[in-house]
Formats: sequence, C-alpha cells, structure tokens
Amino acid sequence: MELTSSGLVYALAAAAVLALLATLWLWPRLARQRPLPVLGRVALLAAVQLSVLAVCGLTVNDTYGFYSSWHDLVHPGGSQLALGPTGSGSGTRGGPPQSDALVQPTTEGGLSTITDLPQGKPEEVGRVDSIRVVGKQSGLSDQMFIYLPPEYFNPKYSRERFPVLLTLAGYPGPALHLLSELHTPTTVWDLQRTGKMAPTIVVMARPTVAAPRDTECLDVPGGPQTETWFAKDVPAALRSAYRVSRSAESWGVLGYSTGGSCALRLALRDPAAYTTAAALHADYQVVSQPWESGDLFSGNPGLAQQYDLAWRLQNLPVPKASLLIVSTRTEDNFPATQQFLNATAPVTAAHPDLKIDSLFLPDGGHSFDTWRREFPAALEWLSDHLAPAPDREPRG
Repeated sequence: MELTSSGLVYALAAAAVLALLATLWLWPRLARQRPLPVLGRVALLAAVQLSVLAVCGLTVNDTYGFYSSWHDLVHPGGSQLALGPTGSGSGTRGGPPQSDALVQPTTEGGLSTITDLPQGKPEEVGRVDSIRVVGKQSGLSDQMFIYLPPEYFNPKYSRERFPVLLTLAGYPGPALHLLSELHTPTTVWDLQRTGKMAPTIVVMARPTVAAPRDTECLDVPGGPQTETWFAKDVPAALRSAYRVSRSAESWGVLGYSTGGSCALRLALRDPAAYTTAAALHADYQVVSQPWESGDLFSGNPGLAQQYDLAWRLQNLPVPKASLLIVSTRTEDNFPATQQFLNATAPVTAAHPDLKIDSLFLPDGGHSFDTWRREFPAALEWLSDHLAPAPDREPRG
C-alpha cells in the first residue's frame, strides 16, 4: 500500500478505533496492581497513542507531501548512489530495465490514485509514467512523473527529438500535486490537441529532493547538491533514456511557489541547461528558514547574494534567457515582484538576449485555485518560446 494512499490512512484510523475500544473493554480486567496487568495497561495506552499519531502523521504528510513514498521515508535526504557505467538501453526505450540505468520505471509516487489522466491509446493521447531518476554528479535520486505526447509513439516521428518542459511543485508538496491539483497531463494534452502547445515532453518533479529539507534548488555547501541535480543530472538522465532535444534552447522549466523560484534561478544561473522559465508566485531572493532549510550558505553573505536574482542581473554577465513572471495584484509578494521588474527593466533594455514578460491577474492568492487559472497561459507562453528540437535520432 502506498505511503500517500488514503486507504492506509483509513486502515490506521480503523486500527486506532479498535485499539480504543479494546482499551475500554479490557481496562477493568487489568485493574489489579500486579506486573502483568500494569504492562497490559501500558501496552493498551501505547497502542492507542501510536495509532492516533500514525493517522495524524500520515494526514499531515498527505497534505504537505514531505515524503512521497516508502523509499523517501526509509532513505531521507535522497538516495546516495554509487553508479557504474550507464548503458543506453534502459527500460524506457523498450528494453529490459537495467539496475544501473539513470531512469528506471517505478510504482512510487501515487500515479494510480489519479483518475483524470488522458484516456486512450498512447499514440492517441500520450502516456504518463512514474520513474525514478538517478543523478551521477549529485549522488541524488528522486521519483518523478513524465508525460510523453502521442507523437512520441507515432512511427512517423520515430527519429524526432522533442522539447522538454520540467515542471516543479512547491515546498513541501510532492510531484503528485502537479497531477492531482494542477492536472498537468490533462491540461497539456488539451493544449496540444487544440494546437495551442507544440508536442512536448513534460516532466513533473518536486524541488524537495533532500526531503524534508527545503534546499531552494541550490548546491548547499557540504550538503545536498540540488542545483547540480536539476541543471546536470536530470537533463543527462532524460537524454540517456528518451528522445529529447540536446539543445538548451528546447528545454524550459516552470514552477509555482518555491518551484517558481527554482525555475527562475535555473534559467539565470544555468542557461546551458534551461533557457526558458515561467514562475508562478515566485520569490527573487533566498532566505534561509532554520526550521525548513537550515543554513543554506554556511554563513557566507557573498554566496547568498549570488542568489539574489535582481543583484545577479545587475552585477554579473547577463545570460540569454526568456522569463515569464506570473502573479496576482493581491499576492503578498506583489510589491517584491514589481521591485524585481523595475530593477531589471534597464538590464533587459541593454541586453536584448534577456526577455522578461509578466502576467498579472487582478485577484487571487497563494493557492492552487489561483495557479490553476494561470497555468494554461503559462504553458502556452512556454511553448511559444521553446525552440523546436534541432537534432534528430541517428539512423541505424
């Protein structure tokens, strides 16, 4: 049974009720002050408390997504893996899964709980898979989902490579929120079949690779190398397993909340990996929260400044990138968004290779209700700015 399944919560809730009833029934029979009755009362109290705590813990985890699978719970902080050479025939290309493959099929993540996926044959509506991606440089691994468009399965496009869009959830949400709350596969399929979005491979992931720590998608000194994971490991793994473009101009990243902040940082700090980003309700600086992220910069203010996006664009070489800032005029950080746009306006005027667009709704908060309204427009914008894959699969 999946860690995030509602069935597990109901089963433990039933166990808690049974433990309580057993306590009420057996307590009078264990009233004597002898060792065995005392141990019996202690055992009953422990069973009730542990089952109630388990239900509370699972409910909180389902809501906030600290751990998306039993693998996360047993191996907190991401898997540190020693890898051998990676073969080119991973299971995603049709061959048998390889233990050393960088992309491996998995049942993690809760894909079976999603009921509104595009229905039909893969060559008609595409396909959503749950995969585990392994990083060689960062030593991290994580579960994510991938949507392959119907053209991917069409023999007519058998030598074509496809653009890639990495979508990122917020903190501490799981990648599953991109399916259950934003309905990413269905939205992408609707846009693609109506001609509003080009055939694109969409990867759904979370920024919380080192769960439950919020690393803000950066390389923590002496800690998780999350920026390396997203900028180097994820593209390398996907290129080893799928027909995806090898050009950064065909790779984009979109996220909401913390995922949106990560999207902007990746496009501005790692343009060799992603040149296009759309951010829904993002932040433009990294502020360490001791209870969530710990010290991300080892007390180095100069390193923290490197992640101030406005400062970076004003003081460091300006990359070639296209950014979309999406928010609402009632969002708490709307003044910070205006400040960022005002500060970077002279930079974009002087550097035509950097383009920053913005889209603001008149109202809405930091919630899925608002992000669902903004999501289709952001996807269309990204598709307009992602370059078609310039390369093809070799014959043979």
